[in-house]
Amino acid sequence: MGATDFTAQLTSILRQWDGVETLPHRFGGIEFRLGTREIGHLHLGGVADLLVSVRLRRDLVAAGRASAHRTLPHSGWISFRVRSEHDLPALVALFRLNYERLRGTAVRPTASPWLGTPRLLGDRTADDLPA
Repeated sequence: MGATDFTAQLTSILRQWDGVETLPHRFGGIEFRLGTREIGHLHLGGVADLLVSVRLRRDLVAAGRASAHRTLPHSGWISFRVRSEHDLPALVALFRLNYERLRGTAVRPTASPWLGTPRLLGDRTADDLPA
């Protein structure tokens, strides 16, 4: 399976998502856009690059889900090399994560998940209050 097969498969999946457009990328390959914003691009050699926040880049690289970009390792750019068809689901998951982030539909973690949802005393019922 060559890089063109990866491009065709990824393109057919991402084109099904609402608002996704494909364009030729300026450095070769194909670019996936949501409106005026780039979700990411896939180079002809099978390397995908996506721009995420620096914090998300740190988390994805630390979890082994992506690599730091080869020329901009301290930016928000991440890279993912597709070596076989088995890598496509992980790549699609990265594109989906960025797609949802750009649409504003990504689930954002709470600042302190162990505390739960902050509530005011007036929001409590008598059953919630200590005896």
